Amino acid sequence: MEDARARDLKPPTLYKFDLLFRQMKQYAAGLGLVFVHDFDLDQLRQFRASWTNVNEAARVKLRNLKAFFKFCFESKWTEENAAAKLKAGKVVALKIVPLTVEEFKRILKACDEHSTKRNRMRLRALVLLLYYSGLAIMDAVTLQRDHLVDGKLFLRRTKTGTDVFCPLPQPVVDALEQLPLRKGQYFFWSGESKPKNAVSGYQRALATIFKHAKVERAYPHLFRHTFITNMLTAGVPVETVAVLAGHSSTKVTMKTYSHWVKARQDNLEAEVKKSWAQIGVIQ
Repeated sequence: MEDARARDLKPPTLYKFDLLFRQMKQYAAGLGLVFVHDFDLDQLRQFRASWTNVNEAARVKLRNLKAFFKFCFESKWTEENAAAKLKAGKVVALKIVPLTVEEFKRILKACDEHSTKRNRMRLRALVLLLYYSGLAIMDAVTLQRDHLVDGKLFLRRTKTGTDVFCPLPQPVVDALEQLPLRKGQYFFWSGESKPKNAVSGYQRALATIFKHAKVERAYPHLFRHTFITNMLTAGVPVETVAVLAGHSSTKVTMKTYSHWVKARQDNLEAEVKKSWAQIGVIQ
């Protein structure tokens, strides 16, 4: 898929969203489309329907797609912006199954046993940080050393405009502070490569750790889901959890972690039945 008029022009979106562009090229090849202007609205809808991304990931991908076709239209590669009328897909209720304590222990053990001496400390520290902070992996990998102050992690939540400090257990603080100093100002990233490249490297390393730990269902963002679910289950107010998670409102928290709502109801019912056993039931 290439427009002859575009061979010497490189729109910013091609550099920033190269994965999306590669997927679009593959999809176009399957339909026999050669030029960008060959795409119409129906074909773009079919392309969007082929994505495995859901919810926020799908919305981000759609914004990128629209940005690319807007660039094509403004550059006069196409006579119309075929993506302008594309709408976001339906929100899919994700089934989140948090990590169990036993699974987390196996992952930590795998960090110690199945990684090189050079990477052992970093992987263990990263896993601990993800589990006890709820950070997304990009934020964790690019975490600056000066954001750890007196055992508390400074979090700047851009979505809500709120700055908060999240306390960390002492073993997590020790694991971070014991990491060998790097040239840059970060715990896990050298600062010399692109952040996404550094994240990709850690994602591959963690995938190997999860496999050795026999927790193949794990993925980096599951640590964040587990952190939030654990707080909610422990009775931390939803308002507090929403702030720590950087959610724009408590509605986002409640909607995303609807599995916790059911678990809370089950716990409430269990407590009520426990009271029956203690005080008896009058008939």
